[in-house]
This record gives sequence, structure tokens and C-alpha cells, in this order.
Amino acid sequence: MVSVSLKNVTKRFGDIAAVEGVNLEVKDKEFLSILGPSGGGKTTLLRLIAGLEVPTEGEVYFGDKLVNGILPRDRNVSLVFQNYALFPHLTAFDNIAFPLTVRKTPKSEIDKRVKEVAELLGIRHLLDRKPKQLSGGEQQRVALGRAIVRQPDVFLMDEPLSSVDASMRIAMRTELKKLQKNLGTTLVYVTHDQTEAMTMADKIAVIRNGKLVQIDSPQTIYDSPRESWVASFIGNPPMNLIPATWLSNGQLEVSGVRPPITVKTLSKKEGLSAGKKVYVGIRPEDIEVSVAPADGAVCKGEVYLLESLGDSMIVDIKVGNSIIRAREKVDFRAQIGDQVFVRFNERRLALFDLDTGAAIS
Repeated sequence: MVSVSLKNVTKRFGDIAAVEGVNLEVKDKEFLSILGPSGGGKTTLLRLIAGLEVPTEGEVYFGDKLVNGILPRDRNVSLVFQNYALFPHLTAFDNIAFPLTVRKTPKSEIDKRVKEVAELLGIRHLLDRKPKQLSGGEQQRVALGRAIVRQPDVFLMDEPLSSVDASMRIAMRTELKKLQKNLGTTLVYVTHDQTEAMTMADKIAVIRNGKLVQIDSPQTIYDSPRESWVASFIGNPPMNLIPATWLSNGQLEVSGVRPPITVKTLSKKEGLSAGKKVYVGIRPEDIEVSVAPADGAVCKGEVYLLESLGDSMIVDIKVGNSIIRAREKVDFRAQIGDQVFVRFNERRLALFDLDTGAAIS
């Protein structure tokens, strides 16, 4: 297995930069997820690694080897697509065996490796069936088997679970993560689903408009987003971003809220001056809501909406001219229109420049 490095990689289609100035390193045996919205450049980045696209600028390395001029078939990568791309006229056995067949691998070796992979994926009993006789999850396993059987240096996956139903997707997430660890392979996984990225990846590369916004562990990205956009993209519900003006000494003027909100921990932030426009970032689970006055409450609000999730309650609160979402226990009792008192966990607050979106440290 090998590491993968991209150095100042840009890919343009005419005047449009699908990927711009990307620097990225995937360590040997690491599971990296490329996460972002549709049209953000995720698949183009994956195709650049695979060799299906040629960089307009920059360099792609496998280990210490520059692979810019190397054809996809010679890079020893396996690519799993969103639509599986199975041959409908071939059995599961022949679909898995295809990469070995075209390389004229001896039949005895093909038989051995296909059966080993099928056993690993739990589909040995399905090898005689054709794709139309398989469920979506079974087709997914066959596509994975075809990728594994050639023993590639790097696995590349482009939204492979997006066509699978919700319950199967949860099961397949677990299987894929376990499989990657068992095989000890380098894996680059493209998805728009933050849950997939957060639960599976060792590291997440967040991409937007062709630019890499943040590369970190899932927990770091969740706890310390570098931009307000990342904060609003990661999390379900996402981080609250409350527009405010910094006054001084930890005081924040929020539109429609009197007196100003006072948050002492924010007075330690650097780069703040009176009158600066900011976003105050706070996760829903880091907000406490009470129907009676509470010590430490920073403001009052009005219940705007209640959403039961079964194991918790999402409470939308109108605070001044902003709506704040809090996650409470499922037995939280209030009615729409009730006055409530809001308290923030100050240690979990973040500040972002309202104009640039950059985190204020």
C-alpha cells in the first residue's frame, strides 16, 4: 500500500476551476473522506487521483512516485462507483474476476482469489447469480469484491452507498470501515453525507467550490471548525451562528436583544475590537433551556418550534431577531410561545468573522 499526495493541484474546464490549488496528503493505510456539497469538486478530485483526469497544474504522487503521466490502468488503483457498474450478463463470480481475467491471470489463481474475497464479504453463496438477481446491498458487495480482488495500492470510492436504502447504508458503513482496517489499505472516499464521513473516516477533507477548506480528524472538524461555513455544514442540527456585534469585555449586541449578551470567556479572544461584526457559534447540545429563571442564563427567548426525534427534543427558540436551536431531553416540557431562559456552555463557544467567515482564535 502507498500514501497519496497532491501538491498545488488545479483542474480547469475552460474558464471554470473545478479544483483549485489543492494540497492534500493521505497516509499509508489511512481512511480519508472527501466531504462537501454537490458540485464542490469532490469527484473531480477523486478522478485526478485515479488518473481519469489530468491536472491543469500541480502534481500527484503515489508514495515518492510522480504519477501525472501514468495511465489509470498502470496506477494500481480500484475505483468503486455510485452505480456499481456491474456487467449485467456476467455472474457475480465473473464480475469479481473481471480485473484478473483481463490481465490473463491463471484460472486456478482467479478461482482462489474470487472465493477468498467472496468469503470475506459474505457473498460466496451468491457467486452464480447475475446482478438482476441481487439486492442493492448484494450488488454493492460484488462491486467491492471486484475492487478488492486485484489487490490495489489505493481504493477510491465515489459515493458508493448513495443508492442503498437507509438501513442497509448503516450496516454497510460498519462493514466498509472494518474491511478497510482488515485489508490495511489506503482508502479515499467521496461523499456528501456528513454522517458517513464522521463515522467512517480517520480524517476528513472538507471541500467547497473546488477549494479545500479544512483537513482534520472528524472530532476536530466538529469541535473546532475553521470557517463558519464548515460549522454550518457539519452537525445535525448544525452549529447555531448568531449574528452579533462585539462591544467590549465579553459583551455582544444581538439584534433585538436587550441588554447585550455577556459571555466572559469570549473576552480572551484575540483580534476583537469594539464594533466588530461576528457570528457567535454554539452547538445545539451545548445550550440549556429552562422554563424558569436559571443561574447563568445569558438571554431570554420564546419557543418557536418543537421537534421530537424520539431520543431527544429539538427546541427552536426565537432570541431577538435570531432563531437558535437547542437539543434537550425528550421529556422537555414547553409549548410554542412560552418564554424560556437560555444558557450557553461557554467552554464550547466559537467566534467567526461575519465578513470573511474565518474563525477568531
